[in-house]
Amino acid sequence: GILQHPDGTVLKQLQPPPRGPREQEFYNKVYDSDCCDSVLLKLREYLPKYFGVWSPPTAPNDTYLKLEDVTRKFNKPCIMDVKIGQKSYDPYASAEKIQQQVSKYPLMEELGFLVLGMRVYHVSTDSYETQNQHYGRSLTKETVKDGISKFFHNGYCLRKDAIAASIRKIEKILEWFEGQEQLNFYASSLLFVYEGSCQATTMKLSDVTLAEKRGVPRGLLSGGDILEYNNNIHVINSTENGKIEASVSKGLSKFYALHKKAYSKRHHSQLSLKVENLEEDNVWKSSRCITQEHLNGNVIPQLEKVFCHMPAEIKESASIEVRMIDFAHVFPSNTKDEGYIYGLKKLITVLKNILDN
Repeated sequence: GILQHPDGTVLKQLQPPPRGPREQEFYNKVYDSDCCDSVLLKLREYLPKYFGVWSPPTAPNDTYLKLEDVTRKFNKPCIMDVKIGQKSYDPYASAEKIQQQVSKYPLMEELGFLVLGMRVYHVSTDSYETQNQHYGRSLTKETVKDGISKFFHNGYCLRKDAIAASIRKIEKILEWFEGQEQLNFYASSLLFVYEGSCQATTMKLSDVTLAEKRGVPRGLLSGGDILEYNNNIHVINSTENGKIEASVSKGLSKFYALHKKAYSKRHHSQLSLKVENLEEDNVWKSSRCITQEHLNGNVIPQLEKVFCHMPAEIKESASIEVRMIDFAHVFPSNTKDEGYIYGLKKLITVLKNILDN
C-alpha cells in the first residue's frame, strides 16, 4: 500500500529482501547528489522524485521510500498502472517463479505489457470507475485496444488529447531506453495520470476546429446550435431541445483576424477559433449545465466536437504525467533492454490505433 506523508509526499513501504533493498539502491544511485552520469541524470525526468527513506517514530524498524506524489497537482486524477516488458520475472527467478508469472498472463511476451489497474473519472456521473488487475489479465490481443481506451473515456467522449500526450511521453522514455545499455528493468511499470475534470485550468485548447468540412456562419455550430462570443469558453445553458449556448473569449474583429491567420495553415473551408485559456470561474461544469435528460440530445455530440474530437495536432498538450515506477527488479546490464523496448513500442502502437480510430 501507498501511504500519504503530511508533507504531501507518498510513502512506499520497503519490501522484504532482496527486493526492497534493491529498489532503495536503485533510487539512491539515480538520485545521488554526486551523480554525473548523463544517462542516470536524464532518467530522473521519468521517475517520481525521490526524497530518501523515512521511518515512523513509533516503528523505527519500518522503512518507507519517500517519493513525489505524481497525482497531487490534479483535481480529478485518472490513473493507470501498466507493467512493461516481455517478462514479469527477472533473470534470477526460480523455475517455479517463472511458471507462476507466465501462468498469470501468458500474453505478456507477445503483447509486451499488462494493465495492472485503472481509475477513471466520469464527468457525466461525477464518480470514478475502477478496474483491478483481473480486468487487465482478462484482456486479449483482440480486446486490449478497447480495454486501454476505457482509461481515456470520461463518460462523454474519448479524450484524444490525453492519448496523444501519452504517446509523446512514452516516446521520450523509449528514446532513453534506445540510448542506454546500463540497466535492465523487469516487472516495472508506467504510471499514467491525467486530469479528468473539465473544471480544472489544466485543459487548454488551441485552434479549436468548430466546423469539419464547411465554414459556419458566426454564432452557429454545424447543426444549428448557438454560440455566443463573449467571455472565456464555457457552457452556460443547455436548452430543452438539446442546444448549447457557450461563450468564447474573442471579439468579432479578433475572431475574424484569427480566422484569416489560420487560412494559410489549414483548408479554407474550416472555421477556427483560438481559446487562450479556461479560467476556473468560467469553465464547463457538467453538473450545473448539462442535465441527464439532455444526454441523448445534441449536447453530447457538440461537446465532443468542441472538447474531445479535435485533431490532436492542433491542441496543446493535455495535463498528463507518465512516470516509471516499481524498481525491485532492476539489474546492471551491458546490453539494451530489448524486452522493455518491445513493450513500449507495442503500447505506443495500441495507443496510436485508438487515436486513429
